[in-house]
Amino acid sequence: MRKLSMDELNRKSVDEFRKAEKIPVVVVLDNIRSMHNVGSVFRTADAFLIESIYLCGYTPQPPHRDINKTALGATETVAWEYFPSTLEAVVALRQKGYGVYAVEQATDSYLLNRIDTDLDEKIAVVFGNEVSGVDSEVLKHCDGCLEIPQLGMKHSLNVSVAAGIILWELVRERIG
Repeated sequence: MRKLSMDELNRKSVDEFRKAEKIPVVVVLDNIRSMHNVGSVFRTADAFLIESIYLCGYTPQPPHRDINKTALGATETVAWEYFPSTLEAVVALRQKGYGVYAVEQATDSYLLNRIDTDLDEKIAVVFGNEVSGVDSEVLKHCDGCLEIPQLGMKHSLNVSVAAGIILWELVRERIG
């Protein structure tokens, strides 16, 4: 076994990425505090050809060196928009025909390993603040909650880790 070279990986250029058909998934970041988490979500969104990221409230916005530190250039490829409030972003997405789901442990949540999505469905996923989660007012405007099954003692994940798990689950069948 040998490690592949950059040429063998067939990576897209920035221009090729921008022109590529995207997976119809929008990531919504609800008052995320950490610039490193924001950068990591950008990097993951790039990896999975996610349509865009909505940065809401006090979530840090590019350009910033601490975001770039983990994004590794993904802020130049992944489309993003800023909204003063997450609720405004959710309302805009619903008007565009997106199903909107919060990533949250809640009553009647959908376990991620048991969801079945239409491959053509436009989906937005809302990731909440590192401490308080998705705002309760935002939850009222979502179609439901997605929950990552967790088996250990701690029942929470870092937001960037949760984003990686959720986004992979939403795109894996679409690329299969």
